[in-house]
Amino acid sequence: MTSFTIIGTGNMGSAIGGVLAAGGSGVTHVTHEEVGTAPLTGDVVILAVPYSALDGILAAYSEQLAGKTVVDITNPLDFATFDSLVVQAGSSAAAQLQAQLPGSKVLKAFNTNFAATLASKTIGGLTTTVLVAGDDLDAKAALIAAVEAGGVSALDAGSLSRAHELEALGFLQLALAAREKIAWTAGLAVVR
Repeated sequence: MTSFTIIGTGNMGSAIGGVLAAGGSGVTHVTHEEVGTAPLTGDVVILAVPYSALDGILAAYSEQLAGKTVVDITNPLDFATFDSLVVQAGSSAAAQLQAQLPGSKVLKAFNTNFAATLASKTIGGLTTTVLVAGDDLDAKAALIAAVEAGGVSALDAGSLSRAHELEALGFLQLALAAREKIAWTAGLAVVR
């Protein structure tokens, strides 16, 4: 069984950890205060933090992240205005992360989900689906298996270059919720 270290103990980190633990995976959390001092013991490290926290995490853990699967859940948007992404057009936070961590297998996942839909495992009467993008097929398969074991659907969304579209989709969903067009307990669902 895959073991996970989740950096972040907020709504998303807790919801993701709950899904993974429900499926039998070992889950440890690193709090904001523990970043840089707590070891990353999991085979997979999930960065359940805001995009702006990534540089500090890389400074603290780049050596420990080598050889691990790293899951980026961030949505790199301007939270002051909710009007744009803050990465270069055509790029993604996940692609930038992979460039900074060449010895890691970076995946993009969970950024198109709200914490409430992960915790409840449903969205609009359907099973919540986690979209996963990445270049390493084994890393994607392991994450998908762990998510599905926890009672949530997961779908291979393609290569890491698809993170660009996942981040745009996450941005749209967040912008709609911030404008109260959809609830934070709602969101976009996948029907298969």
